[in-house]
Amino acid sequence: MTEADIDAVSAVRVRGWQAAYRGLMPQAYLDAMSVAADAEQRRSWFGRRSPEVSDLVAERDGDVVGWACVGPARDPDIAPGAEELPAPPPTAGELLALYVAPGLIGTGVGRALMAAATARARANGYRALYLWVVRGNTRAQRFYERARFVPDGAEEAYKVGGRSVPELRYRRPLTPEPESEPEPPPPGPSPRSGP
Repeated sequence: MTEADIDAVSAVRVRGWQAAYRGLMPQAYLDAMSVAADAEQRRSWFGRRSPEVSDLVAERDGDVVGWACVGPARDPDIAPGAEELPAPPPTAGELLALYVAPGLIGTGVGRALMAAATARARANGYRALYLWVVRGNTRAQRFYERARFVPDGAEEAYKVGGRSVPELRYRRPLTPEPESEPEPPPPGPSPRSGP
C-alpha cells in the first residue's frame, strides 16, 4: 500500500464496516462513518506506523478492492516480553484488518489477501497469527475458520457508539505441524466395495 491508496482503502474499510456490522453495532454510528474522516486519520497514522506493520491492497482493473493489515500481536498474553527493553522479537503476529469491497465478497479477493497476509507473517518470523472478529459476524467467522483459524477462548468487548460490542479472538499456527503417522489397518480382511 502506498499513500496514494489511502482514500480507496478508507472507502473499502468504511463500506465494509457498514455492510458487515449492520445489526451488530449501532446503526447511527455506522451511518455517521465518513470515508473522508477515516482517510484523514489514516494519513496521520501512515507516516508514523511501525515498520513491522504491513498494509496490503488487492486491486482489480487498477482499483483498490480490498485491504489487509498484519503486524506483531498486541495482546500481552500472546506477546510476552513486549514491555521489556529491548523487547525480544515477536513470535506471534496479528491480522489487524481484512476488508473487501462489499460487492466483491465471495469472489476470491479476501482469500488472496489472506494468503498474502499469512505469507507476510511467515516472512516476519511469526509462528502464529491471531485476529479479533466481532461476535455474530458469522460470515467473517466462517471465512476465518476456512482459513484454519480457530477460536482460542479469549473474548473482549469495546464501546462503539455507546454500545458494548463483543469480539472473539482466533488463532492459527503458521509453522507446519508434524504430521502423525497413519494408523495401521485393523487385523482381518481389507474393506472393499460391492457385494
